[in-house]
Amino acid sequence: MAFTFTGSVPAVADGPVTLKVAIVQQIDSMNPFLAVFQSSTEIGRLMYDPLTTYAQDDQRVVEAVAAKWEPSPDKLTWTFTVPGGKKWSDGQPITSRDVAFTYNLMLTNETARTANGSYVANFESVTAPDEQTVVIKTKAPQVTMTALDVPIVPEHKWSSVSDLKNYRNEDFPVVGSGPFILTDHKPGEFIKLKANKDYWRGAPKYDELHFVYFKNSDAAVQALAKGEIDLVNRMAPAQFDSLQGKEGVERNKARGRRFNELLVNPGAQNKSGQFIGDGNPVLRDVRVRRAIAQSIDLESLVKRVSLGYAEIGTGIVPPVFEKYHWEPARRRAFDPAAARAALDAAGYPLRDGTRFSLRLMGRSGRAYDEQASEYIKTSLADVGIRAEVQLVSDDQLNQATTAATYDLAFSGWGANVDPDFILGLHTCAQRPGPDGTGGTTDSYFCDAEYDALYAQQLSEFDEARRIDLVKRMQERFYDQVPSVVLSYENALEAYRGDRFSRFPVQPANGGVIMAQNGVWGYYGAVPALAASSSGGVSGVVIGIAVVAVLVLVSGVLVARRRRVTAEERE
Repeated sequence: MAFTFTGSVPAVADGPVTLKVAIVQQIDSMNPFLAVFQSSTEIGRLMYDPLTTYAQDDQRVVEAVAAKWEPSPDKLTWTFTVPGGKKWSDGQPITSRDVAFTYNLMLTNETARTANGSYVANFESVTAPDEQTVVIKTKAPQVTMTALDVPIVPEHKWSSVSDLKNYRNEDFPVVGSGPFILTDHKPGEFIKLKANKDYWRGAPKYDELHFVYFKNSDAAVQALAKGEIDLVNRMAPAQFDSLQGKEGVERNKARGRRFNELLVNPGAQNKSGQFIGDGNPVLRDVRVRRAIAQSIDLESLVKRVSLGYAEIGTGIVPPVFEKYHWEPARRRAFDPAAARAALDAAGYPLRDGTRFSLRLMGRSGRAYDEQASEYIKTSLADVGIRAEVQLVSDDQLNQATTAATYDLAFSGWGANVDPDFILGLHTCAQRPGPDGTGGTTDSYFCDAEYDALYAQQLSEFDEARRIDLVKRMQERFYDQVPSVVLSYENALEAYRGDRFSRFPVQPANGGVIMAQNGVWGYYGAVPALAASSSGGVSGVVIGIAVVAVLVLVSGVLVARRRRVTAEERE
């Protein structure tokens, strides 16, 4: 059962109740058509509802902008119903015309397809015959029609935007439909939102939500321990362990929906097939990429860097989504001797102790990148590959991976309940155009076999057959090695139980507070002084006990924007 809220925000001493969020990753854009960073997409979900969303308790598809949906018998036409009574934060009604406007903008404007273009690539037309009805026709049956993770924007505000590529969407207060309204943003300092008192599900139980920037996760965790902030996620294992038994602090360990990966530039090309960037040409040879993968001891990496708070990586769908997760019949063996032999056979012999050199890029200030880079550098040296570690800022790494000016780079993504988005990141269509715009490719992978399987799974409504196709795609990706999935991180979170009594987790059984497939963790947070009031949350929540703070510590696993002016997602 999805949870609901009753009652009003409790009266508290002096001023509004504020939940403050410590954020480490920069924002790439507040424009939902361009935003790909985890930090940006998380805030976008607070501002804008999608057409449908995922329930807090069991992640089934539930109402958001649309309350009902029905496909035609041939699955080529979908009719969605937008009920009356829902309003934008400026009081204007939310109608089907806003939905049609959003999708048609994506269909007609390449820039608008930057972040979520794969969702509409198969659309033939989107119309709004009346204010409550949206009709979407597709070129082929599309199984993801109730999993369109696209923020719906207000036509009466966005229809006047003439330069979408450079539009920041910071005309405060920003008009939205979600549980919070963006009211201020100073890059590198803070992001401020206030509760949408007219939100159709009911107002949040506190007044304001602030995200406050920290230079690194260490500083954020220290602030939590001092009571300056209240909720931290994406902590390093040692940080998580350091909070055990800390007075006023509660911890949450959950199976996360994200993975760490090592990008291996396979010879980046744009949609026209022109090579771009300056990746080392040796990496175009799949034998070299396989040898690199074979030289990394993933089991040891999980033990030494993640301290056991992770699972060994294989496919690009994390094991928390058990149905679609793929495990090879036999994992690629860690075998430096075999890797050395393969490199010899491929024509890259040792010369003065080195075969060739590669740049290894990561994010400075992110514990995982800093520790794993040294481990991988040593592993590569053992097979004769010299790695030059370059730890740079979020923006610099984003720029390098966007322009394909890297050889190896740490990255990572969060998967959705439906695997389509994470699969679509690796299709040929997600590469940039000749002008460098459009697309949100992760690895610059372009493979005819993979693309054919992607098209098949998109139109497959038989669940068993679709599962088989999705796993075959992951097997193909694993074999071609455009990246090495290193690990699936546990979500390590901690919060001030003396400030907020409850946070809804998703799913209800062992789920996460932050980085959800939705906004329930923020929306459903209950201040300590509200715990005694009537009303509450159905389903499982974690908590004990009004100024609080959350931390979005997202390193590489965050979405890296691709092909835009301004990465990683979800």
